[in-house]
Amino acid sequence: SNFNKYISTMKSAIFTTLIAGAAAFAPAQTGKASTQLAAFENELGVQPPLGFFDPLGLLEDADQERFDRLRYVEVKHGRICQLAFLGQIVTRNGIHLDGNIDLAGNTFDSFPNGIAAIIGPDAISQSAVLQIVFFIGTLELGVMKDSANGAEPGEFPGDFRNGALDFGWDTFDEETKLSKRAIELNNGRAAMMGILGLMVHEKLGEIDMVADLPIIGALQ
Repeated sequence: SNFNKYISTMKSAIFTTLIAGAAAFAPAQTGKASTQLAAFENELGVQPPLGFFDPLGLLEDADQERFDRLRYVEVKHGRICQLAFLGQIVTRNGIHLDGNIDLAGNTFDSFPNGIAAIIGPDAISQSAVLQIVFFIGTLELGVMKDSANGAEPGEFPGDFRNGALDFGWDTFDEETKLSKRAIELNNGRAAMMGILGLMVHEKLGEIDMVADLPIIGALQ
């Protein structure tokens, strides 16, 4: 039935996200593995209540380069999810850009919110989706780069300044920098879970299981 199909889809999505979210943390192991993992026990982001957490063992036998790569991925995904969650809140509160989204005269608010904006009968055109993919690809390959994906090394994984942008970062002391990076990590982790929850509720709405959520109401 459609109900079982959607439930199966949601379980798969949740399982996949949990795997991705576990990437940059690791639990204590025994023997050689515990010695290697101990090197990361004081890394930024290791904090209560989970502490050093990696149930999949992705940091077993890992060196600093491997850790930095996983941290870079975590930071990037966190930033994307923060933007996605903010986008959900803004558009579902009826706030859209003025004007037309295409030459045909369709307005921004004439399209549905959430994933339905790009997938479904009322979605934007395929050419518009390809433009979005091209833009994101350009940012990924040519702009949003650090030492983890080929740019000159920055101060830390996820440092995308590339010698051009600063926004006053160099005026902060080391304690403030660490605090702000920890805040970003936590907000990114929360946003990853938050956007997953919104995606699940959006699909539940398709099988008449509409939930009235705080702030944004029912996802329809």
